[in-house]
Amino acid sequence: MGKKSEEFFRVMLEFLPSKSNDYIKSIEVYGEVLETVIIEDIFMPDIIKLLSENRNINLLERIFDYFEEVSNCKDDHLINIFSITVLEILGNDREILQLAQQYMGPKTIQLQIEADRGLGRRI
Repeated sequence: MGKKSEEFFRVMLEFLPSKSNDYIKSIEVYGEVLETVIIEDIFMPDIIKLLSENRNINLLERIFDYFEEVSNCKDDHLINIFSITVLEILGNDREILQLAQQYMGPKTIQLQIEADRGLGRRI
């Protein structure tokens, strides 16, 4: 796992500190950091819940500001992992995606559209 991926997990745990134990347990169970598993199973359910409740606006804004930063980084591995986990999951539910788009920056929106196209979804 590269430095940018490590930073991503550190920042996500700062946003969602209640997920620290699940993160550690995942590493213990699998013997390593399985990036897609951690993002899909640990972080994304909470982000989806935050979006569906649409209450903690400040946290959502901070998370999606960070997602825009990630979307603009030069680390191809992190952008790929981010696209096939975070962005594909957001695209699984059109209502959730519409809520998320309120917080997304332009590069994140572009990558989300590309992720949907990569899955053959209609945009």
